[in-house]
Amino acid sequence: MGLEKSDFKLLLANELSPMASETFAYNHLGINLSEPPSSDMNKVLWLSSQYARTDLPNRLRENPQEAAGRGDQRISDLKNQTDSELSRSLLVGSIKDLNDILEEDTKGLKNRLRDGFGLGGVDLVSGGPPCQSFSLAGMRDHTNDRNQLPWEFAKFVEHAQPKIALLENVSGILRPFTIDGKKYYAWLEVAKAFCKIGYIPLCLNVNAKYVGVAQNRPRFIMLGLRKDVCENFIASTEDEILIAALEESMVFQQKLGDDENLESGLQYYDSDKDPEFFKSTIMSTLVSDKEKLVTVKDAIDDLRSGGEKPSRYVKKLNNEFKNSHAPKGVPELKKDEKLNHELRCNGNRVKARFRIYQRLTKLTKFEARCVENYLKTEGNITFLPEVLESIAKDWVMSLDGKKMLNPTPKDVLDILDQLYTKKQTQRALQAEMPAPAALSIPDDACHYHESEESLRTLTVREMARIQSFPDWYFIRSKVTTGGKMRKFEVPQYTQIGNAVPPLLGVALGKVCKDILSVT
Repeated sequence: MGLEKSDFKLLLANELSPMASETFAYNHLGINLSEPPSSDMNKVLWLSSQYARTDLPNRLRENPQEAAGRGDQRISDLKNQTDSELSRSLLVGSIKDLNDILEEDTKGLKNRLRDGFGLGGVDLVSGGPPCQSFSLAGMRDHTNDRNQLPWEFAKFVEHAQPKIALLENVSGILRPFTIDGKKYYAWLEVAKAFCKIGYIPLCLNVNAKYVGVAQNRPRFIMLGLRKDVCENFIASTEDEILIAALEESMVFQQKLGDDENLESGLQYYDSDKDPEFFKSTIMSTLVSDKEKLVTVKDAIDDLRSGGEKPSRYVKKLNNEFKNSHAPKGVPELKKDEKLNHELRCNGNRVKARFRIYQRLTKLTKFEARCVENYLKTEGNITFLPEVLESIAKDWVMSLDGKKMLNPTPKDVLDILDQLYTKKQTQRALQAEMPAPAALSIPDDACHYHESEESLRTLTVREMARIQSFPDWYFIRSKVTTGGKMRKFEVPQYTQIGNAVPPLLGVALGKVCKDILSVT
């Protein structure tokens, strides 16, 4: 959506998860996969499935990891599609399966793809290979199969030969793994992979909050310019800052040809640590709103009972992102109608914990850390009496759901002693700040407003607002999941938590568009 706002046109999409595909198809292709199959379904093609094309209910709940691999027992929809059918279509399944099809290339699909299905070439391939294993919030397991997907993305780029490749990942990819005593930088290895297929990498660490998103969301971005495009850009632009960065990358690529183990000569540019680089005419787009950040209150306050009127931020989202691909027959939203805004029911124990988290936002960092450690260690640390006194300066919630005004420090301690938790990321939002980055499951955060009815987790719509999605964007499939299903299901909350914020997509699209306009 962000790239289309920057004047790019969708040629082809690929999504592993059938659940996320349902949302993509609905909002970007105007296809409701929950309805009986129709002729429009020719725009949504499964690369591999255990189920027949007419069995969409089972396809939409299929484990994509079990569907991957085009063996004799698998059904593939990608057979003899015409260019008109493939143009602006969605391929559901593993990018590895897609690469296997392109490598076999028995029907000339690779050349048709490179030609943009008759439109004259591909300007941009954009992707966000799964990144859980690179995340600082995850296990950081360098052996995880998911870590191979950035390389599969590079392989697809080599097949498609776009002018620019755009890769998005978590900032955790910048922190090294240590393997047999040696530091391993995943971001550098990814950049090398693109160098080897003829692309000049420009690596960035940017933050979505600096382009108007109501979330502190740092992200690793790699822009790979095809070598001829890079050379033309350097010869045609007057942007000296960007020229210097690209020339450094070109030298790195040249040296890499002689030394595959090259570990220096390429750097990444951080929007906080390298302000001079982001003074570049083109890159300044990525810090356009750095001076005034959008807050959580700006994003969601109008959604709560008794909330304020929609902010400038909300109006911007709904005015700038138009619903141009809605399925036929879908009526426009009524004035007070809100999609994906069903309030979740939290028990008294959870509400009591959430009220404590709200109180922690009013304490010093030291006091808040004391409480967090106390809850995570089942009270096996010494508690400073003054911390309890700080919490007791305002009301708390008892475990039987009663509001306790003027509690004593002992009252607070009695509540804390019943709230032990192993959760590492729970917190209360702060109204006057952007939201934290770790928002992908329902109980990652609770509402900031200090009313009893606001002691709850966020709705899917509130999380979507924080991520800069407009209100018409309808997140599909089941709301949440758990247990073993969490390993492969991508419900509504996770879809939003994993998404690139549309406003960040707009900014990145503008950067790519500006580079292409020079070449």
